[in-house]
Amino acid sequence: MPQDFSKRIAQLTSDLEAQGRRVQALLELAFDAFFTRDAAKAARVNSDDDAIDAADVAIEKACVALLNDATNEGASLGESDLRRVLTIVKVNNEFERVADVAVDLSELIKPGAQTPAFPATFRMMANSVIGILRDTTTAFARTDAPLAKVVLQSQHCVTAFKDAIVRDGEQQIAKGQMTVEFAFLLLEVASECELVADHCTNVAEQIIYSSTGAIVRHTPTQWIEIPRQNG
Repeated sequence: MPQDFSKRIAQLTSDLEAQGRRVQALLELAFDAFFTRDAAKAARVNSDDDAIDAADVAIEKACVALLNDATNEGASLGESDLRRVLTIVKVNNEFERVADVAVDLSELIKPGAQTPAFPATFRMMANSVIGILRDTTTAFARTDAPLAKVVLQSQHCVTAFKDAIVRDGEQQIAKGQMTVEFAFLLLEVASECELVADHCTNVAEQIIYSSTGAIVRHTPTQWIEIPRQNG
C-alpha cells in the first residue's frame, strides 16, 4: 500500500481514538449532571455534543475520500487495510450513538425536581459503563482483540446490574418505599446504560473483525467467533 494511504489510515485511527475519549468525557458529564441534578452541566452536554457531531461527519468524509482516492489511483489496499477502514466507519457511527445516549440522559434532568437518593447499585452501574467505554476505545486504538473480548463479556455485568435494579424497584414499590414514577426513572436510565454497553459490544465485534477477520455473533448464552474463510 502506498505510504500516503498508510499515513491516512493511521491518522483516521488517531482521530477516532480522540473521538472515543471525547464521547467518554461527554458520558461522564451526563452522569454527573444526572446524579447531581445540575441543569447547567446538562446544558453543557448538549453544547459539547456539537463537536462530536462535527467530528463524526469529518471522519466519515475522510474515509470516503480515502477509498475514492485509492480507487482512482489504482492503489492496492490489502485486505487488512480495507477491514481497518470499514471498521473505522462503523466504530465512528457507534461512538456517535453513545454520545446520543449522553444527550438523552441530560434531558431526563428536571430543574427543581425533588427525587430520592439513587441506589448505590445504580452508581456502580454507571461507573461500569464508563469503564467499558474506556476499554472499548483503548481496544480500538491498539487493535487489541483480547481486550475487545473482555468488553464483550462486560455487557453481561451491565445486564445483571439492570436486572438487580428492576427487582429492587419492584420490591420497594410493593412495600410502598418507592414511587412508580421514580422506579420508571431508574429503569429508563438503566436501559440507557445497557444501550451504551450494546454499542460498545458492537465496536468490540468490529475490532475483532479488523484484527483477525473473524466475525463475532452473540447467542443467548455466549459470544461465538466465526473464523475468516480463506479463498
